[in-house]
Amino acid sequence: MKSYLGLIPISAKVHKRQNRMTLLCIIFAVFLVTAIFSMADMGVRMEQTRLLDKHGSSLTFQDLLSSTLAQTLFLAAAILFALILVAGVLMISSSLNSNVAQRTKFFGMMRCIGMSKRQIIRFVRLEALNWCKTAVPIGVVLGIAITWGLCAALRFLVGEEFSAIPLFGISLIGIISGIVVGIVTVVIAASSPAKRAAKVSPITAVSGNSESAKILTHAANTRFSKIEMALGVHHAVSGKKNLVLMISSFALSIILFLSFSVLIQFVGYLMPQSSNASDIDISSSDGSNSIDSAMLTEISTMQGVERVFGRRGLFDVPAGIGSDNQLTSTVDTISFDEFDLDWLTKDKLLRKGSDISKVYGDSHYVLAICDTNSLLKIGDEIQLENEELEIAGLLKYDPFNSDGNANGQITIITSSETFTRLTDFNGYSLIMVQTTSNVTDEDVTAISSILDENCTLQDRREQSTAGTYMAFQICIYGFLVIITLVTVLNIMNSISMSVSARINQYGAMRAIGMSKRQVTKMIAAEAFTYALSGCIVGCVVGLLVSKLLYDTLITAHFSYATWSVPIVPLAIILMFVFVAAIVAVYTPSKRIRNISVTETINEL
Repeated sequence: MKSYLGLIPISAKVHKRQNRMTLLCIIFAVFLVTAIFSMADMGVRMEQTRLLDKHGSSLTFQDLLSSTLAQTLFLAAAILFALILVAGVLMISSSLNSNVAQRTKFFGMMRCIGMSKRQIIRFVRLEALNWCKTAVPIGVVLGIAITWGLCAALRFLVGEEFSAIPLFGISLIGIISGIVVGIVTVVIAASSPAKRAAKVSPITAVSGNSESAKILTHAANTRFSKIEMALGVHHAVSGKKNLVLMISSFALSIILFLSFSVLIQFVGYLMPQSSNASDIDISSSDGSNSIDSAMLTEISTMQGVERVFGRRGLFDVPAGIGSDNQLTSTVDTISFDEFDLDWLTKDKLLRKGSDISKVYGDSHYVLAICDTNSLLKIGDEIQLENEELEIAGLLKYDPFNSDGNANGQITIITSSETFTRLTDFNGYSLIMVQTTSNVTDEDVTAISSILDENCTLQDRREQSTAGTYMAFQICIYGFLVIITLVTVLNIMNSISMSVSARINQYGAMRAIGMSKRQVTKMIAAEAFTYALSGCIVGCVVGLLVSKLLYDTLITAHFSYATWSVPIVPLAIILMFVFVAAIVAVYTPSKRIRNISVTETINEL
């Protein structure tokens, strides 16, 4: 061996088991970034194909950059890149710190035979970079493979607008981003453990326990708990840097989970999926209520039709709003069939306090659509067509406008029976048709053939975003599963390595009379100190990040959207954290129980 650096591959083989989690963290970071940027790149290529079909050869790079899809994809990828980088740094730093703590005697021996502090730092950093030779290629290959699998699923299973997505595309952006995040993460993460290893003096290191060199100024507090529980908490909080890294590692997992949960909501706002979305619209040419109501019955019996419902409408109707009942405003009035009214409840479009049950049938109750800052409220009276109507509910946003804003206009929704009583109109201005999954073009042509010249048919089947929405949901939930899995593995590994770093201390405690049950409780106290602290920090910071992302991605574009505490995602990730902490206690406590006291004391 020509140089002390020749010890790096030997050390990697000897500590292969301890390094598994660190390797997994690097693979996880590289894989996620490669897959995210590769999918974003494939999406941009698909958008480029669409724009080329639209603009022809006149398509410019500016046209591509101005595309909403391209901007959204790369903005989301950039945010996730930063979060994954930070999460990777903290998880790898935590693992490396525990690794260094276990090898204190090794670094002390190196110092004793002449290795300088600078050489120790270089050794630890190069040892960490040595893992990249294995972890980075594996992460890149996995990222590419997942990208190909997702592209194939989108093209053949979802189809529709994904028919142009590349199948076996190689994204240089994705590969370079994955390699960069892998190397940068390791370099940053190795900095603190390397300095920690270099600071250990040879005399302290040869003793095999760097913790013993610390001067204890006070004993563990046993006033409120038993000695083993107090010692477990003391072990967790005594090493400040390790505590910060462990808490940050757990907290980042929660933050990542909550951040990805915001993306799920963002996709929902970007591509809203309404249960009453129509595949075919039949409207009167002049916008009047001139479509015969008998046409609904006729269309409902035709091949390929699943459901038919209609709407009537009158616009700019004089109305009196408020207690004075003065005709001081105009409103748009739209009738909803029973299925349409059911949709409002099913898709949760009503504001709190609304009672839609009053609106069904022939009644004196209506629903209203207005701006969020409007003075109109539930229970207000509206004079319409010489009748007093009461507002039984308000909608959260205007479903008839793409941006959800009412723009100062008040719209009244009534039942079909109430609308007919008020206006004497029996015909429809719009008939909406939902088709079956096996509908054919011939079925649509048959529907078109029964329409008269006053009707216009619009085939909206190709405009459906259900496939895209499902694809994004699957991708995001897939990443959430990966984050949860890595969170569990990281917690288990971190606690196990923390216990291993203090193995001789536990041996000494066993030697002076501590029982196996007490040792298990001590390890559990240490584990739950990390978990509870990490959950508190993760919840506080995670909710702040969640709101920031929500305001940036959603509220900035959909002014009616309001952030609320994500109770379900928060409960899910907290449950996994505490379950992982419980499971993590089992392996190290079993290990200590199964070896003798003398063997534990002599363990390095």
